Amino acid sequence: MTVPPGGEEADESWAVGDRDQEQLPFTALLEDSVEDLYENAPCGYLSTLMDGRIAKVNRTLLQWLGYRREELVGHKQFSDLLTIGGKLYHETHFSPLLRMQGEVSGVALELKAADGSRLPALVTSTVKKDGDGEPLLIRTTILDAHDRRAYERELLRARQEADHERERLQRLATTLQRTLIPPALEPVPGLEVAARYHFASADEVGGDFYDLFPLAPGRWGFFMGDVRGKGANAAVVTSLARYTLRAAAVSDPVPAAVLANLNTALNREFQEDEPRFCTVIFGLLTSEGEETGFHVVLAGGGHPPAVLLRADGSADHVPTPGGQLLGVVPDAHFTTATLELRPGDTLLLYTDGLTEARTPGLGGRYGDEALLDFARSLAPVPASGAVAALTDLLGSFGEGLDDDTALLAMGVPREHRDGEETGAGPR
Repeated sequence: MTVPPGGEEADESWAVGDRDQEQLPFTALLEDSVEDLYENAPCGYLSTLMDGRIAKVNRTLLQWLGYRREELVGHKQFSDLLTIGGKLYHETHFSPLLRMQGEVSGVALELKAADGSRLPALVTSTVKKDGDGEPLLIRTTILDAHDRRAYERELLRARQEADHERERLQRLATTLQRTLIPPALEPVPGLEVAARYHFASADEVGGDFYDLFPLAPGRWGFFMGDVRGKGANAAVVTSLARYTLRAAAVSDPVPAAVLANLNTALNREFQEDEPRFCTVIFGLLTSEGEETGFHVVLAGGGHPPAVLLRADGSADHVPTPGGQLLGVVPDAHFTTATLELRPGDTLLLYTDGLTEARTPGLGGRYGDEALLDFARSLAPVPASGAVAALTDLLGSFGEGLDDDTALLAMGVPREHRDGEETGAGPR
């Protein structure tokens, strides 16, 4: 510390001077007069008689409104300072409530200035009573709400812009989602097809996808997949997967080879970025005649197993064990299963939003076995009936269904002897 000239005595004198300087603001506060505190307060004050006539008003409010004291005191009522809307509110709500409970706090009103301009204000009034509890006068505090009003307008504008942006993004997400999900599936002679896509959120693009498309006369490809994540990143992978699967199936329709092509594309496209992977089940339908059915070859890459609902009322998974996720490793392994889809049979594909939904009341996941039991309760059932029943099941989960869910059912209709198609509904 630097010692001032003069040694210790000067040092002590200097310290006392510092303390005096520190005490000056407090001294000024103590010398502040009550009248000055009232007249020049940072808010408006006025007092009125019980009939509303102004008896006292401070300088701050006079300056805000542009009046002289003699123009208001004894000549005007508080309600005369209000706009038409404010006066109506004061007479019908503010004043009756004040008389009933003795205080009204923080009410937004607008005051008229002498030049016709308006002052947005927050008004608080209290009733002063005498020793016997009889009302004497009304004391009112008025706060300038210009800044608050501007803040509220800015907040409202920001909220409106946010709502507009959300609507824009929702429209964009919906449009993008429609490009990733076929609006209508290709008709297949001798096959009934039904599909359903449940959106967990209208604001995000989901990662589930499916398709059914012709490859050659009497042969069709189909697939269902689920991309990790949601939003724009998932949409990129979904788009790549959907079109790669279609292109690969045209050049080499062997299901395991189709998945291998997609796996190579995913590893090549996203090798420098965060891994983007998906589960896929790809199938090849070959017609064996409209009255006979279809031969089906399935290849699975980490996707939930398909369910076959048979004409005899049974239902079982069609397992493709060991199939690996696509996009994780370059040499992923994929397994194949074959089945015959006969009249009265229905093949169901789905994404894990269904089996991972939380069941109401129990909090656990729905699970593969519960789905299989549900399928057995439906069989035999046509494709449309299976999708309708599963859609109702999805609705029963309520908030427990927190992921997108895709359903694709393909069934061979049974024929009456007279040639009319039929299919049993849920049992």
